[in-house]
Amino acid sequence: MTSRTLAVVSAGLSQPSSTRLLADQLAAATRDELAGRGEAVDTRLVDLREHAHDVVNHLLTGFPSESLREVLDTVTGADGLIAVTPIFNASYNGLFKSFFDLVEADALTDRPVLIAATGGTARHSLALEHAVRPLFTYLHAVVLPTSVFAAPEDWASGTADGALRARIERAGAELAEQIHRRPLSTGPADPFALTTDFADLLGRREP
Repeated sequence: MTSRTLAVVSAGLSQPSSTRLLADQLAAATRDELAGRGEAVDTRLVDLREHAHDVVNHLLTGFPSESLREVLDTVTGADGLIAVTPIFNASYNGLFKSFFDLVEADALTDRPVLIAATGGTARHSLALEHAVRPLFTYLHAVVLPTSVFAAPEDWASGTADGALRARIERAGAELAEQIHRRPLSTGPADPFALTTDFADLLGRREP
């Protein structure tokens, strides 16, 4: 049985958080689908509220703390990513955007990403398409067709209800399929690795 890594980023600010609840249920759906394909999953949750100060410090200084560096490596080195944000003022929240501003260019290239969000009203669901999807498209990720939005009325007794449950399962299946069909991740890219032969850099390659 092969083993995959799944990074799950939750930008919820409160505790308990409906954003975290949605992230957990999406992760479980993806994990179940991958298990059915004979693959084990190492789920790595990133709760951004725990790293908020480090995110701001990195933006100000240009240097990540050791713990934040580990988080960034977790996200960029995973086989797949689930990214969930609350919607504030018709867009992702500031913590979510600030964190992904720290992801190096091309670090998520061709990485499958499932996007999801929570909000106080279903009218905020369009933010997934006009704000969150373009963000990950800009980062060259492979954004899944199915996005998931949860409003307060979608939850019943703390669990996904009706149409939301169906959408979670559909999105989880899409992410699992994308992960399953791709080679195992080799981890985060080495920013110091040479992408050109050293002799070519020196202009001395022999014919």
